[in-house]
Amino acid sequence: MITSQQGGKSARAPEQTFEEARYLKQLIESATPVRVKMADGEEVAGVIEYYDQSFIRLTRKGEPNLFIFKHDIKYLQEDK
Repeated sequence: MITSQQGGKSARAPEQTFEEARYLKQLIESATPVRVKMADGEEVAGVIEYYDQSFIRLTRKGEPNLFIFKHDIKYLQEDK
């Protein structure tokens, strides 16, 4: 059994690992094209230029840029 130093209670997984932020930052810095599948089935492609706790900004060539709420994203994949 894993115990913490606080009275022998079981250790819990952290609420947040910050891996999402690290991955999004890497995608921004490398300007990696991505494809975003929305919860409603729509797909959009572009480059992520900004993110925060609630949304990402997707920049697209020849089309308007999009602000997409994270809760509307089903998944995101690199589009190399």
